Formats: sequence, C-alpha cells, structure tokens
Amino acid sequence: MAGRQWSAQWIWGGEEVSPRNEWRCFRKTFHVPEGGENGARLHISADSRYVLFVNGERAGRGPVRSWPAEQFYDTYDIGRLLKPGRTNAIAVLVLHFGVANFYYIRGRGGLLAELEGGGRTGTLAATDGSWRTSRLAAQDPRSPRMSCQQGFADIYDARKWDERWTEADYDDADWPLANIVGPVGSGPWKKLVPRDIPFLTEETVYPSRVASLQAVKPPKWAAALDVRNGMLPDSADHADRVKYAGFLATVLTMRESGKLTLGFPNGRVSSVWVDGRLCGGWYGDQPERYCDLELAAGDHFVLIDVSGGDHGGSFHIAADSGSEFVLRSPAAAAAGNDTPFAIVGPFHYTIDIDHQGVEPLDLEQPDYVRAKGIKHERDLESFREWVRPLPGGMYSEDDVFGSNVWRTAAVSYAVPPELDRCVQASPEPAVVPRFDGMDTELVIDFGKEWSGFIGFEAEAPEGTVIDLYGLEYMKDDYRQHTYGLDNTIRYICRGGRQQYISPVRRGFRYLVVTIRQASAPVRLHRVFVNQSAYPVAQNGYFRCSDALLNDIWEISRHTTLLCMEDTFVDCPSYEQVFWVGDSRNEALVNYYVFGALDIVKRCLNLVPGSGEMTPLYVDQVPSAWNSVIPNWTFFWVTACAEYAAHTGDRAFAARIWPAVRHTLTHYLRHVGERGLLDIKGWNLLDWAPIDQPNDGIVTHQNMFLAKALRDAAGLAAAAGVPQEAAPLAERADALRKAIDGQLWDEERQAYIDCIHADGRRSATFSMQTQVVAYLCDIAEGKRKERLEGYLVAPPASFVQIGSPFMSFFYYEALVRSGQYDRMIADIRHSYGMMIENGATTCWEMYPNFSENRANPNQLTRSHCHAWSAAPGYFLGAVVLGIRRLDDGWKRAAVAPEPCGLQWARGAVPLPQGGRIEVSWRIDGGRMELHVSAPDDVELDIRIPDGLSGSVTRSATRPSPLAAAAGMTP
Repeated sequence: MAGRQWSAQWIWGGEEVSPRNEWRCFRKTFHVPEGGENGARLHISADSRYVLFVNGERAGRGPVRSWPAEQFYDTYDIGRLLKPGRTNAIAVLVLHFGVANFYYIRGRGGLLAELEGGGRTGTLAATDGSWRTSRLAAQDPRSPRMSCQQGFADIYDARKWDERWTEADYDDADWPLANIVGPVGSGPWKKLVPRDIPFLTEETVYPSRVASLQAVKPPKWAAALDVRNGMLPDSADHADRVKYAGFLATVLTMRESGKLTLGFPNGRVSSVWVDGRLCGGWYGDQPERYCDLELAAGDHFVLIDVSGGDHGGSFHIAADSGSEFVLRSPAAAAAGNDTPFAIVGPFHYTIDIDHQGVEPLDLEQPDYVRAKGIKHERDLESFREWVRPLPGGMYSEDDVFGSNVWRTAAVSYAVPPELDRCVQASPEPAVVPRFDGMDTELVIDFGKEWSGFIGFEAEAPEGTVIDLYGLEYMKDDYRQHTYGLDNTIRYICRGGRQQYISPVRRGFRYLVVTIRQASAPVRLHRVFVNQSAYPVAQNGYFRCSDALLNDIWEISRHTTLLCMEDTFVDCPSYEQVFWVGDSRNEALVNYYVFGALDIVKRCLNLVPGSGEMTPLYVDQVPSAWNSVIPNWTFFWVTACAEYAAHTGDRAFAARIWPAVRHTLTHYLRHVGERGLLDIKGWNLLDWAPIDQPNDGIVTHQNMFLAKALRDAAGLAAAAGVPQEAAPLAERADALRKAIDGQLWDEERQAYIDCIHADGRRSATFSMQTQVVAYLCDIAEGKRKERLEGYLVAPPASFVQIGSPFMSFFYYEALVRSGQYDRMIADIRHSYGMMIENGATTCWEMYPNFSENRANPNQLTRSHCHAWSAAPGYFLGAVVLGIRRLDDGWKRAAVAPEPCGLQWARGAVPLPQGGRIEVSWRIDGGRMELHVSAPDDVELDIRIPDGLSGSVTRSATRPSPLAAAAGMTP
C-alpha cells in the first residue's frame, strides 16, 4: 500500500491557502454499480483533521498526527455503507488549524480521497476539480485558541447550516467547485504512507449524575483575544515561545457615571492605565485579576501592558457594570477595524528556542517606556508606526471560558430528580429550569475522567445558547478552572430538536452546561461523550488483599488508556501532546496492563522526524515547537532498546539504529574538556526546585546520557552491528568516571545537582540526583551503599521528589536495591492521597508542588497524566513478580514479593500473544503459588525467601497467529 498509485489529487477551497481555524466541507456524489460495493475501500488524508461521512453516516476520523514529509493516510472498508444501483455521496468535514501547535506543523489546507470499488469496478470517486466545497457557515472561525498546544474551541450557530449536507440527496449545486492543489507529492505533503496503527475506538459514555443546579450571570462583556498572533503575525508558523513588549489599547465609553469592574479571568496582565492613571487595588485569586473603577460618563482610554512571554492560547478580558458601556477601536486603528482593540507594538520581541538560548526581552526600549505615558487615543498618533488593528479573526466575544470563570452572580438550588433524565438517555427529556434575568447552569458529573467527543441532544427555541465547559476537578464549592486551556463549546440553537457532536477532542470529568437566552423551556434529552482511545483489551490485571492498592492499580490503568490516542499523550485535557520522555514510562505501564505494541513502535518511529529541526531531537513530536530536553532524547534511546528487548524485534532495532546513532553522535559533541555533557537546553527532570539550569553541566542529565549510551550499545548488538557497541560502552564508562570524579561532594556524601556555566558548583543536593546516580550505576563501593541508604531514608535537607514521574525512577531504584516494602509504602502514601481526594486518574504533580501552593484547593495541574501511572507497572513486576529475563520473553521470572499482603493475583500480557497469570496466597509461613503461561516460555519460578510453599504451573499453547508471524520464542 505504501507505493500505491493515486489518481486522486489534493484539493482545497476558498481564497486562503491556510485559513485560520476553518471548517470546510467537501462532497462528491457518484454511482455504484451492482457488486461494486463488495470490498470497496476509501483512502483518505487531510490537513489538518477530517471527519468522514458516507451516505450521511459518520465513517471515521483522522488522520493520525504526521510530519508533513511523511503524511499518513487512512483506508476504510466502506462497502456496507454504499448503496449499489443508486446515487451515493462521500462528505468530508476538514478542520484546518491554520496555526502551528504542539501536535501540528503548519502546512496548507488540503483533502485527498480515493474510493476503489470492489472487484473490477475501478475508481468510483477521487478528489479532483469536480468535487463541491463550502466553508461550514455554522462554525465561527474567530473561536478562541484552546491552548498553545492545541487548536480551537467550538462556536457553532446551527441556524446557519443545513445538517443534511452529508446525505446523498442534498442539493449542493450552489457550492463552488474545489480548487486543485496538485497531485500526490505536491504541497507540503512530500510522501504518503499508510496508517501504522488501528483506528481509535468511539464508545458512547453517559454521565453519572447532575451534581449541581445554579442560576448564574456572566459579566456584561467578555472577550478572548489571540494577542500572540496579533502582535507577531509570523508566529502562526511556529509554536516557539515568544516574548514581546507591547500594549493593547481600546476606548471604553460609559453611557453614564458609575462603577465598572475590569477583569482578567486568566491572568496574564501586568499594568493597566485608564486615561493615563495606573490601576491599583487588584484582587482575586491568582491567576484571576479584577479591578474596580469609578468612571465618569463619556470616553476613557484604556492601555493594557501585555509584555512578556507568550506561548499561545487566548488572552481573556471582561468587564461588568451597572451602567451601560461599549468598547471601540481607537481612532488611530479604527479604519477597517472590526474589533474594539488596537495593538501598540511590538517595540521589541524575541523567539525562545530552548536549546539555542534566547536574547532577553528589552523592557528599557525608549519608545516602549514612552508609550506607558499614553493618556488619550490622540496620543497614539506619535506611535503610528507601532499601531495597527487587532485582526477580526483574533477576537471573539463568545468567551465561554471567561463567562464561566467570572460569574457575577450565582445562586444554588437543590437538583430536582427529573433533571437526571438528561444523564440517563431516558426516552423522556429533562426540562431545564429557567430563572428570571439569569442563566441556568448544570454541572454534570461523568463519574470519572474521559477523553473524546462531547455531544448532546436537546429541544430548544431558536437562538438559545448552550455553553459547555469541561473541568477535571471540583470539591464542594471549589472548581479548578482550566487556566491555560479553553475547554469550551458554544452552540446556538436552531428551533426544535437537534443534536451536536463536537469534532474536537476534549478531556474532562465534569461538564458545566449553561443555558442562556432561552425564550422558552429547554428540554435536554441526553448529554454524552464518545470516548475515544487506542483499541486495547485488558489483558493485564491486578488484584490483592489491599483494596487501596487495587484502586491505585485501576486509576493507573484508566489513566494510561485515556492517554493512548494515535500516540501516547501526556494528558487528554490540557495538551494531548506526545512528549517523548513521558512515553518511555507510559510504554512500560502499557506492556504490563494492555500489551499494545503498534502504538509504542509508532511513537518511537516518529521521533527522528524532528531531525530537520535539530539533530538533538525535540521533546514533543510532531511539533512546531523547537524545544529540546536532552533527558527526553536519552529516554527515547532507552525506550527503543526496551521495545526491541520486550518484543525480540531485531528488524526494528536495525531500522531505528541509524537514528539513535545520529543523535548520540551529536550529543557527544557537547561533551567538553571536563569529559562531561555541557549544553544549553531545557535541562528538565522533575517539577521540583532542583538545580537544573538551562546552561551548564547538569548532573542527572550526564547520568542518563551514560545509561543511554549503554542501552544504545545493547541496541546496536540487536541491530546486527556489534562492532558499533563497544565504542559506546567505552564512552559510557568514561562519562561515568567523570561524573563520579567531579560531581561527588565528599563533605555532604552526595552528588551535587550541577556545575553552572560560570564554573560555580551547585550548593543544592536533591533526592532526584541521588536516585538517578543509583539507577544509572554511577556509584560504586561505599558511595553506592550511601545512596542505598538515601533511598530508604531520604535526608530532609535534600530536595524531595516532586512528581509521580520522578517517582517512577525512584521505584526503579528501589526495586534494584531490593527495597520492595519501601516502594509499596510510597505507592500507598503518594497515590493513596489521590484516591482520598476522589481521583479516578493519576495526577501530574504532588500537592506540594510550588504552583499549587497559592491555592490549597489546587492539588495538581492535570488530573490525568500518564507519566504518573507507575503502579500499573510495578505492582505486576514486584507483587506478582512477573519480569522478563530474555529478549522477546523467551524466559521470564515469577518471583513474587508479598510486601505484607495476604494474597494477590493478576496477569501480564506477552508480546507474542497470551499472558503469564499468577495467583498466590500466604497462610502462616506458607505460600501457594499458581502460574499459567504458554508452554514455550521458560519460567524461573521462586518462592520468596523466608517462606515455604508449593508451585503449580499450567501451560497454554502458543498463539497460532504469533507462530504464523514468527513471533514465538
């Protein structure tokens, strides 16, 4: 299939090559002869995302994330949807981002589709100039950016569109013909490759309850702005962090004198001047900021300093007053401006590419300093070269996020039982209460975190506004707003019964549904999410005599599932980004819980695609953010070696080896005269105050490089180039000696965190560095013994572990040192705290992380983060004792560690099919151990020291499919 010949051409429509946030529809009708449906297959790809319909039925979504040089396409068997002897229709909704982000490289709008009929029918339809296209008029392209990592929120006005457009009998005669972009190989998509993983699932999940009912009011005016792209238009082409010095300016007209509150529901504001007077008296819990102003009737010039770093996302601003007011563009930018804001600047800007260093932002630039004194819109004339309108596409007054964060009034009511009908998909709808002069807000609890496509069905009068906002965490009256993520939908109803399913993926647990501007009661039939994830079977499982550990294993499993999309992702809500370093640990958990292989291989294969950006490989792919975390590349090297060893796939090792060798060669060029890695970059390991500067010799980074070199040597042997292994092992040993010789502090009996670029030795000592030293075999003799002591009794003066991600490495070190009880105790404490606080998934951070300290209710940022799912791996590897001893699991150990438990049972899936199942129970000092495994897997079974007992083994035959594929040991 990779070399298939295409008759289809890339097509697009409209006047813009890469329009911002455009949803564009394409249609083609065609005849299917009798028998032509049998075996019919549709091949399709698009830039950026598509939703496919065949004769009105949704048939698929895609494509998977790609580097443009290797654009993936999907193939669907759609014969069951075709109607022989009749007119058929293919309809495709293409969502084109038009801006770069953390999972998309900006290309241009495009659709490619080709339908092959069954038998000898030939091509039934292929994209060309005969296809019809129209922008989806219901979608507002001015909707807010969700975040710097993602695309856009939904604003959808159902009054402006005929939902029958996907059906065969729809009349598209007034739609324009599509434009031909070019044949396969043209445009940014240099090569087409077939999808390398199965299609994702889509399962309808309903909520568990209506958690609250309130009458609410939003501020009178709220808006979301894209200041980054407005200030620096070229920043739409990349996702690098920018810094700029500049302002927003507007004229606020009060109809009469009165109080006005100016609010910034998502922070990101430093100084605001009204008529030249600096606003003071700010209040509100960070990052929300509010200021009360007493304003006379008439015009008031507002100048907002927006200087600083900006990665992307929406700038939220709102105002509320008992008096009427309006905003307009200052005269200097009013000509042709359809927004009330002008941009003033940038007076200076920088682009921050992590591994290259960054020029500091100049906030002493004379014209910028002078602009702070602007008191009136006429004063802008002297800054005309810096003044321009904020483009209309970067401004929206449909700010659902701002209107949820800042509710100017909220009155709670008991939830009537009838409202639960909307969460039960009852044949009888729930009638939503109405409140005079206020909107109706329902908080709907889905019981646990989910990831997918939000939908609802309702009967409503025309013009009713239904807002939806996804949250991850609530407790009593506290709501943890998704600051930095606009996780919202606004839907404006046509009259009557209607259904909407957002084509944008979202992660959430709680859905805030707000009914606004309803002229008659709204009947809510159902609210749901089409849960979407990588298709897996739960081949692994774990149960034991400790109910808390069972709950912890389950949240680890559920977290991992929600973070398996077309790649592993860090979280389903804030980012949905494939972070390379995170995925190494996620892969290990997956091996023990689900046993999926294709997703791991796909993730590993995607990483070298960033080689055109930097030979050091970027830390999230495919991404338009040119950011390097060296450790993340080192973890990728380790993950490649672990995948080859887990599967016994030597062909994979041979294919990936050149890319591994390439990046390590370039990293070794940064080893300086000291014999240590000395590099500029985002030298991250943990969200904790360890000393890990972005320039200099970072100890943990050197240690992980040493480990990566050793792992690469093993990979080279598996790849069939053993002659390349020895030099890597030698470099690893030299690096180990340099670390041990120069980064150990004899007085503190520990490794320092770093040596700064100016040669200054760090005064910081952290558990992170000691854990990594032990895990990477840096220390020997007495020093190693000292580190083993630290693992069991971490010194209080050391920086402590700050994230479950770092705990994964800590647990690896504890297992290596045989401290199993200590590991289980830490799991109970750290993850038990999550369970105690109602967690259904694993948190990104621990509550003591500095970002959480400003608000004691905020326990973590992301409540679903797969880098934190360590128990899913370690409970199977330690308590069940199931571990691989040889490549491809030809040999395995079953050596349980009871850790005070009375019994445990579970299973770990094998890459060649089947699984190893273990069940044990202790009665007095005796263990009864039962093991089941394929009979071609050699097992080393051991009763724990200090116990007597018996072992029973049962055997299964190897998987016939694995045998046919040559995967059996």
